[in-house]
Amino acid sequence: MTDMVQFIAVLLAAFGLVSLGWLALGGLLLPGGCAACMVITARGGGEGLEQAVRAALWLRRTGLWRGDVVIKDGGLNGDGVELARVLAGQNGVEFSPDDVDRI
Repeated sequence: MTDMVQFIAVLLAAFGLVSLGWLALGGLLLPGGCAACMVITARGGGEGLEQAVRAALWLRRTGLWRGDVVIKDGGLNGDGVELARVLAGQNGVEFSPDDVDRI
């Protein structure tokens, strides 16, 4: 029984070391801090806007991309502006209305 416990402990330790090496290599291969800005131009009622913002935030959460998300008004109606304002309440998302030229 002791041999089995030692084998499992060695196996877990080896897995932990491989995982730490994988994370270190991934950190070295990812690009450094880059002031990138993703601009999403929204039109009409904002069809597909929420999915695009969620995809950009997912990329940032996973560490594959670093930067801000800007929703640019490209002719939004009332419902689209309301949706953009709600999405702009999330962390790192800005809304640039038609009368403001941020980009």
